[in-house]
Amino acid sequence: MASKGPAESWTEEVICPVYLDFFTDTVILECGHNFCRCCITRCWEREERNSCPECREVFADRTLRVNRALANLAEKARNIYLNPKGKESKLHCEEHEEELKLFCEREKTLICVISGDTQEHREHRFMPIKEAVKIYKDQLKSSLDSLTKKKSDFQEKEQQQKEKISGVRKQSHIVQSHITSQFAELRQIITEKEQSLLRDLRVRREEDSQPNGEKSSGDSREYKDYSGGNIKV
Repeated sequence: MASKGPAESWTEEVICPVYLDFFTDTVILECGHNFCRCCITRCWEREERNSCPECREVFADRTLRVNRALANLAEKARNIYLNPKGKESKLHCEEHEEELKLFCEREKTLICVISGDTQEHREHRFMPIKEAVKIYKDQLKSSLDSLTKKKSDFQEKEQQQKEKISGVRKQSHIVQSHITSQFAELRQIITEKEQSLLRDLRVRREEDSQPNGEKSSGDSREYKDYSGGNIKV
């Protein structure tokens, strides 16, 4: 087997074993293995446990420490592979192999100077890419400001609605407590009235049970009917 070159060997050290690409937001676990933060987080959520995908060691909590040295090394490797000559990468027209310098307003696309002279784009309006970038950047900023304001208004209304709901719940608790208190007072009054009537009834029974001599046949006594009338006996 052919031995690996120095460049290939060291770049393997900056490849995430889960993502299989250069590390992004590199973190190191307690076991010493490195991963992208998003990769290891998704692994833990999927497996529902905090374990290392490399050595399978299980951790009590999700402690992730940033590995800045490895992150910097991964960024350097990424730049080397994406731009090996160290020059700024520029877009070119596939048809004319010329650099794309113009923006066609009608087609909303980038074109080269030669394409601007063709029949396809002859009646179209163009502008330099930097100018187009500025215009659309301003439009994007305006749209973003509008969305930010709408979001702020929505959050304000949401907060007002939460306060109203909180007030209604608080008022509901007050009414509930008042109703409970009123019924407790009514039950107390009814209980006291019942006990009073029962005492009166016992007293009358005791009086009736005492010997008072013979009663005449015409003699009668009225008892108060607690349902509302009088009863003669």
